This record gives sequence, C-alpha cells and structure tokens, in this order.
Amino acid sequence: MKSSIKKRILVTGGAGFLGSHLCERLLKDGNEVICVDNFYTGDKSNIVHLLNNPFFEVLRHDICFPLYLEVDEIYNLACPASPIHYQFDPVQTTKTSVHGSINMLGLAKRLKIKILQASTSEIYGDPVEHPQKETYWGNVNPIGPRACYDEGKRCAETLFFDYHRQHKLTIKVARIFNTYGPRMHPNDGRVVSNFIIQALKGEEISVYGDGLQTRSFCYVDDMIDGFIKLMNSSDDFTGPVNLGNPKEFSILELAKLCIKMTNSKSKISYHPLPINDPRQRRPDITLAKEKLDWYPKIDLKKGLIKTIDYFRRLINL
Repeated sequence: MKSSIKKRILVTGGAGFLGSHLCERLLKDGNEVICVDNFYTGDKSNIVHLLNNPFFEVLRHDICFPLYLEVDEIYNLACPASPIHYQFDPVQTTKTSVHGSINMLGLAKRLKIKILQASTSEIYGDPVEHPQKETYWGNVNPIGPRACYDEGKRCAETLFFDYHRQHKLTIKVARIFNTYGPRMHPNDGRVVSNFIIQALKGEEISVYGDGLQTRSFCYVDDMIDGFIKLMNSSDDFTGPVNLGNPKEFSILELAKLCIKMTNSKSKISYHPLPINDPRQRRPDITLAKEKLDWYPKIDLKKGLIKTIDYFRRLINL
C-alpha cells in the first residue's frame, strides 16, 4: 500500500542483502530512497534493477565518516553480518557499529527524525535463556573472535538508548534473527546459502559440530515487513524488539531439507564447531505481536523454494 506522503528515506547498507530488499519495498510504497553503501559486502547487482527509478539514488560512502543529508527517516543497516565478513577486519566491524552509529545518530539528532537500528540476535551470545526475550541480557564472550560483531552491536544499542534518553531522539531497535532469501551473498558462510550452494553443486554439506544446534529462519519479506511496522509504530515504542521466526530447526534438519529440495546427491560431512558458536537461537516474538501486530507468514519450505531458485540462476545450474 503506497503512502500518501512521499518521504525521503536514508538506508545505510542499502546494497546489501536486507538493505536492497528494504530499498525496493520503500520505493514500492511510494517513497524516495537514498541508498548509502561502501560496497564492502554490499553488491551493485542487488540494486541494479532500481537504478532507473527517478526516486532512487546511490551514494558510495562509509558511515564511519560523517554524512550530511536532508532526509525524513534513517534505517541503519550498515555492517558486515556474517562471521566470514565481520571477522576478516574485526576492528573495522567494531568501528562500523560504534562510529557508524554515532554518525547516523548525530544526523538524526540534527534533523530531529526517527532512526532505526538493525541490531542482532547475536547480542544474546550463546544464550542460557531459551527462547530469548528482549529482557534477557545475554551471554557474550567480550574478547572472542565474534566479539567485534556481538559487542559492536551491543554498544550500538547502548548509544541508541543514550541518545534517546539524553537528546530525546526517536529511536527504533530491531534485534534480527537468522534471515534468508534471494540476494544473500553466495560466499558469506551463512548456513542457508552454504547448504543450498553445496547441494546444488553436489558437494559435501558442511555441518559444524554434531548438527543438533538449533536456529530459526525468517524469510526476508517477513523481516522487511517487521522493519517497516517498527519504524511506523508509535514514537514511544523504542524496542528493542525481536524480529525472527520462532519455529526452531536443527542444523542437521536444514541440511537434509536442502538436499531433498534440490534433489541433490550430496552427503553430509562433519567439522569442528567454531569458537563461541551458539547452541540455540530462537526468538520470543510476543512483543512484536503485541506492539507491531507482526509475525512471520512464510514457512521455511516456501522460502527455500524461492532461495534455491535464486542460487540456481546465480550459479547457472
């Protein structure tokens, strides 16, 4: 449904997986969109179909440096989000979460506008509470190889709430759980893209640990709905709010499902579990249901069909 008022909306990380889907949806809803990306993990191919839209523009920029624009809303999605990418340059990952948040919060403060932070379920670490509620403070190793992302995002949330308290800034904080769909980076090491590509190529499916660790998988269209409902919610609702699919699957179940749905002859191989890899991950989305009337509508099989089709085209199989 198109908005009656055209807003100028800034999306940082707009050429990434989630960012490109968000840009597409905001344009479809009748807004003007400025996509900001330094293309470290973002890809122009994700947004090439939008370039002819007169209400869409792209700016190559690293949000670790200040940015001066006139916009009505900010969605802050800029940050490498897969372990392979965020551990490649961990100092830069932390800078993106911390310096980048400071710069975007400063812009929102100057313009007196709403800003949404794409936080993560990783702020819960390897949880001892299951499923995870927003009130849970987490179990994070602050000096481990994943800390650049986990602690960077935790610090970003701190900054958002301090700007809210100190400067009366209208903020929205979304804690994103595993999300999948077309335009996932093929080499980002995430479990859904890994399994699909390995299955399509007939390679061994790499399962880490015993495969009994669990995850919850949310299709990208559902996640984008959640972002927009959160941004458009009452100004007095800041979050943080969990956005994800509460249906839980073991990694082994996902591997077998990907093999079956691709008609692959791939076998499963087992490898050591990465350091600090969480054993369980499932959101409690009670708050999202109550405050946003949001819940996932696309089940895993339906979402995997679309994702498999995308990767089949991408690798020409």
